[in-house]
Amino acid sequence: MAKHFLRELERIKAMVLSLGTLVESRVRMAVEAIDSANARLAEKIIQTDYEIDEMEVEVEEECLKALALYQPVAVDLRFLTAVIKINNDLERIGDQAVNIAQRVMILAKQVCRYSFVFDYSTMALKAQFMLKQSLDALVNMDIDLARTVLHLDDEVDTLKSKAYDQIKAAMADQPDCLSYLINLLLVSRHLERMADHATNIAEEVIYLIEGEIVRHGGIT
Repeated sequence: MAKHFLRELERIKAMVLSLGTLVESRVRMAVEAIDSANARLAEKIIQTDYEIDEMEVEVEEECLKALALYQPVAVDLRFLTAVIKINNDLERIGDQAVNIAQRVMILAKQVCRYSFVFDYSTMALKAQFMLKQSLDALVNMDIDLARTVLHLDDEVDTLKSKAYDQIKAAMADQPDCLSYLINLLLVSRHLERMADHATNIAEEVIYLIEGEIVRHGGIT
């Protein structure tokens, strides 16, 4: 039974990493869609979101089956509970990619005489990098890499605040472009949430390795 359980744990890990790879591809597409204002690419992200949803449900079901069949304890129990949470965060990152795609499609259709454009490239690439690093930390069980992701979250928060300040000023200056600017502002919110979920994954990796819960400011 122990061998069967270990094989099942390896299979579940492979499944969640496959989901991570799929989510990474959607995030890359979202970043490209922002940079190029590509409505067609944005539409593809939206239309294929069901793939992430289906895989997320499958991973959760397998975790619940393993919990029921094998009643694991200690590190094995920690692994399954961490994977369930990571699985959920990956699905939510996929949702944020869809949200960004929806904003891109709206922005591509809107005409605004105002020349204001906020450059999201740095923020988008940081959020994308955080997801990659958090998944690499899971693959390699690298706690230092996981802790690096937690610190990067502050940088994304700072960029979001910068976007908020600049776009708010643009709203006051050009109120007839309010709808356009609101959608531009929402992009920053979705990127910031994407980074938050990548941070959650890193926190679960730390929990998995050390049994330490760092969700509420326990990072040093």
